[in-house]
Amino acid sequence: MRVIVVGAGQVGHTVVKSLAETHRCTVIDIDEERLRALSHTYDVQVTRGSGTRRETLLEAGVADAELVLACTSRDEVNLVIAMLARRLSSARTVVRATGMDYLPAWRAGDLDVDLLVSTAYETASAVVRVPHVPGARHVDFFADGEVVVLGVDIHEERLPQFAGRPLPDAGPPGQSRVVAVVRDGEWISPSAREAVRTGDRVIVMASPAAARAWGRLVSGADPVGEVALFGAGRMGTAIARVLLDRGISVRVVEPDGARARAAAAVLDRARVFHASGLDAEFLRRERIGRAGAAVFAGGDDSRNLHGAVLAKLHGVGLTLTVLDDPAAAGVFEAAGVDVTIDPGDETAEKMARFTFDERTRQVAMLGDDRFEVLDITVRTDSPYAHRSVDAVPGAGVGAVIRDGAVFFPGGKDELRPGDRAIVLSEPERVPSIERDL
Repeated sequence: MRVIVVGAGQVGHTVVKSLAETHRCTVIDIDEERLRALSHTYDVQVTRGSGTRRETLLEAGVADAELVLACTSRDEVNLVIAMLARRLSSARTVVRATGMDYLPAWRAGDLDVDLLVSTAYETASAVVRVPHVPGARHVDFFADGEVVVLGVDIHEERLPQFAGRPLPDAGPPGQSRVVAVVRDGEWISPSAREAVRTGDRVIVMASPAAARAWGRLVSGADPVGEVALFGAGRMGTAIARVLLDRGISVRVVEPDGARARAAAAVLDRARVFHASGLDAEFLRRERIGRAGAAVFAGGDDSRNLHGAVLAKLHGVGLTLTVLDDPAAAGVFEAAGVDVTIDPGDETAEKMARFTFDERTRQVAMLGDDRFEVLDITVRTDSPYAHRSVDAVPGAGVGAVIRDGAVFFPGGKDELRPGDRAIVLSEPERVPSIERDL
């Protein structure tokens, strides 16, 4: 596919990283240094200039493009880019919005773009998924929530029955399937006799009930009912709204008085405190440790890290942080923070969806973009129709939807034409899997 990406910042870079291997990409940006860095790393063409100028888009080849992704950091600029692209080509358009203000207009059909992706909404949705399965490093939902994809770390003190034992002997929860074991950065397709080791990460597909059972195994806790949210800016407010809409109680903590008052005005179902998350006396007095999870969305990685460690010391069992710098993820993990969310990754994942085969209903990236999960329908003439789910090379089929019902196959179960298969694979293998299935 011929793709034009406008904006070479964090989101644009992640989009290019996802697409450059299998599509012809041209990147537009006004920053020459950003363009040079991308062109040195990936096989892409670059055009220096503003995507809001007709001449720049034409120079980049918009007339022949099939997809235009407008992902600068300015919402209105992205909408203008999409409008111009519509006039100059027949390309589909995907627009990044930083906040949620434009979502209602797009959903109502008032904005003439094929897809509008809100960074705030996608990040909030990623945060909300995690409290459903405490202890998981990654949580994603497929098939309208009937299939949960989990990344679970194996620690002997938490999962003693798993460490050093073959998977079937460890008694994993029913209605689930382990599709991959990640060991020392390498993907191992789990055989029936594969022994899981301490330090491994297992990737599981499960029913919602089985996912909760995995969560109890990993953390000893049930799904979270109350969250302490630190930061009431645009991102924090978006996260609070989505949490409240999912029936989770929220306490918001914001050190800036004006922001705290603004949050209290729009979040009528939340309790809002004008206080600092670094104030140990406040945390003790308000019994923050009783919250099932603490989410840090203050936009400052160093303060978020400090706050998350302090929350742990006060008894919070699950801590999540929204990253400002994706490179800081390893530091947070080393400090004991349970989950980090990268807004750029969440946005790019949704934007990249438009480059997949039309039979692919959903895609998710996990493991620092190490894996992709696809929801894809099996063709009638697929070479893997009527063959074992384990016959697809380089893929882990963890769930199948057949005649509207979900099941989690064993290795001898076969794929049939028309099945929807939820498949884990590495990004470089995805095009061949889409083609073959």
